[in-house]
Amino acid sequence: MRWKPYPEYKDSGVEWLGKIPADWRTKRLKYCAPLVNDKTDRAESDLPYTGLEHVESWTGKRIESGEKTESDGQANKFRAGDVLFGKLRPYLAKVYRAKEDGICTGELLTLRPKQVVADYLFYYMLTRDFISVVDSSTYGAKMPRAGWDFIGNLPTLLPSLNIQRAIAAFLERETARIDALVEKKRRQIELLQEKRSALISHAVTKGLDPNAKMKDSGIEWLGEIPEHWQAKRLRFLVSEPLKYGANESAELDDPDLPRYIRITDVDENGRLREDTFKSLPEDVARPYLLKEGDLLLARSGATVGKSFYYEPCWGRAAYAGYLIRARFNPARMMPRFVNYFTNSQQYWQWLSSSFIQATIQNVSAEKYANLIVPVPPVDEQAEIVVYLDGMWKRLNDLTRKVGGSIEQLMNYRSALISAAVTGKIDVREEVS
Repeated sequence: MRWKPYPEYKDSGVEWLGKIPADWRTKRLKYCAPLVNDKTDRAESDLPYTGLEHVESWTGKRIESGEKTESDGQANKFRAGDVLFGKLRPYLAKVYRAKEDGICTGELLTLRPKQVVADYLFYYMLTRDFISVVDSSTYGAKMPRAGWDFIGNLPTLLPSLNIQRAIAAFLERETARIDALVEKKRRQIELLQEKRSALISHAVTKGLDPNAKMKDSGIEWLGEIPEHWQAKRLRFLVSEPLKYGANESAELDDPDLPRYIRITDVDENGRLREDTFKSLPEDVARPYLLKEGDLLLARSGATVGKSFYYEPCWGRAAYAGYLIRARFNPARMMPRFVNYFTNSQQYWQWLSSSFIQATIQNVSAEKYANLIVPVPPVDEQAEIVVYLDGMWKRLNDLTRKVGGSIEQLMNYRSALISAAVTGKIDVREEVS
């Protein structure tokens, strides 16, 4: 870092804070920003509501969420200038500065700064060390949470109010600069994903030959396809009927047993996540064991339409009941081609018009069986798959590189906040 240190330091007496500037002091959080428990009935309040889903982790930004929240029950009232802190372990690092009066979930602690600048406190409570200490105190099996008795007794570093304001102003400026860079890189990723989608959509519906004669497929959402291609329903392309998975709970994690694949185990690149491994007993898994080339299709919920192509390198695996298995004869229909088709814009257009409107979005095996799939000759399918494999890898490599840059920027952001609010760097001259 290019920032200089303070002239003199002393031992804070707190292991995770280490040395602090000589003229700084510490005070328990509850004396700097006491907890406010001003309850109200959410259904009777006209004030804007803030839930954990509305606060972005590690940045404190207000975000719009697609998640539904309950319209009634108790809520906490807060004022502009209060600092809200998420106490649930899965949602730690959610700290919010209130810009206006409102109400919030009880899972957000409402703190009212008294002897500390609110913006400084906001950044102080966002530091990784502070979050880590809070995390170590969480209790409860199903939804671990931290208690105010512990959080309120944590030390708060208190430089003078002028220095607090200087630190907050410095961090406002620097984090805004970093956030702008992050936003540009996220847009780069969006453009790469859009390019990938466009290339896939063209290849699986128009082919690779720009001079190929076209014909009307007869399907509005599919449009024109090469003259020598066919368009067939999925039911006529599979080697056996579509099959639902096992209706079993995911309780075991024995690596010697068949893996139990749920669609939430599949990442955005179609790979299985290692951190969500679950398994099934041999006898339960046996009727649902996957073979090379099997394609899994999600049939309900937020992931409806998502697909997963199974390869033996994943090891023995069975699949869950909210998935539908399609099995093909590769001599007639390459499953990899169909998998790419399920990543096309045309497929998602069909899907959006096929939802069974119930409590959750649902596409049954019968609906999937009637999906129209463009069918090139098998040798042309193979050429398209090879082309898309190469394209997918190139664009994914670029995406990972940009994603790595975002991660580095976010790590730098956190390190800069921590260094400033704990006095490791002196930023007073930066805002003078």
